[in-house]
Amino acid sequence: MSEGGPERTFLGEEPQLTASDVAERAGIPVEKARRLWRTLGFPEHGDARAYTDADADALRLITELLGEGFIGFDIALNVARGVGLTMARLADWEVSELVQHAEQAFAGLDEPKEENASAWIVAQYGAQFEELLLYAWRRHLAAAVARMDSLRAIDADPHTTDLTVGFADIVGFTALSNEVTRDRIGDLVEIFEARCGDVISRQQGRLIKSMGDAVLFVNDDPMAAFATAEGIINVIGRDPRMPDVRVGLASGSVVMRLGDVFGPPVNLAARLTQVARRNRIIVDHATADLLPADEIESRPLPPRPVRGFGVVEPVAVRRQ
Repeated sequence: MSEGGPERTFLGEEPQLTASDVAERAGIPVEKARRLWRTLGFPEHGDARAYTDADADALRLITELLGEGFIGFDIALNVARGVGLTMARLADWEVSELVQHAEQAFAGLDEPKEENASAWIVAQYGAQFEELLLYAWRRHLAAAVARMDSLRAIDADPHTTDLTVGFADIVGFTALSNEVTRDRIGDLVEIFEARCGDVISRQQGRLIKSMGDAVLFVNDDPMAAFATAEGIINVIGRDPRMPDVRVGLASGSVVMRLGDVFGPPVNLAARLTQVARRNRIIVDHATADLLPADEIESRPLPPRPVRGFGVVEPVAVRRQ
């Protein structure tokens, strides 16, 4: 952070402390303080006075947790990494959406405001945004604990469980992004993510991550995962204003760590989209066997090589 106005606007104070000052106040070695700072996603500033009292207070909170002996430094780093990654994306999202809107509103005024759009948003709505953030965190925390308890009741290792993994991607996104304007591609990605997220939530699934032209989701009910895939095709691929999509589903044991999922079903679901036809659902045999035969028609496709899995026989599925 550079010294000046932004810190006072958004943090309420100017930076006056060095990294050594922060470490001393937090009660940890300066190298550990620097590492925590980097893990939160912030750049280092050498010996410059680039830190605030709030920075020292935040690191002191972590030090107090470490002092209680419940967690070790490695766990603290993992939690800090999750917080940093999540908050960085949220901040970028809010700034790109809200500040641009405020600047457009400011541009239409006969007499421009003395403050800039960013400062105005913080002054007007900062408290509400913080309240909403805390509320959403608590609700998601309650849901995560409920999922963990449910998995623990089934298996001694709650980090490993059987799920159906879905991967949906936009067909020809690279070529499309070279053909349309930046505003259009931005709007397209926003609509794609929003509609996919809505469908996933309606089917009691969980959106693991979005990658612009693709989304990764999971569901503990294979039929609900199929309904999710079907819904994504309906709201994206069947909309003449949107590009086509492909969806792959794979079922099996996955590892759930750090808000993500890992394992062969994750990789296979992504690979299956590469052999799927436009606006079609392709699954592996494990998923096909779990879907109700009286509702879903399964049609094995010719075997073909799939990177990382050898020769695979995909299965095309559709509702009867």
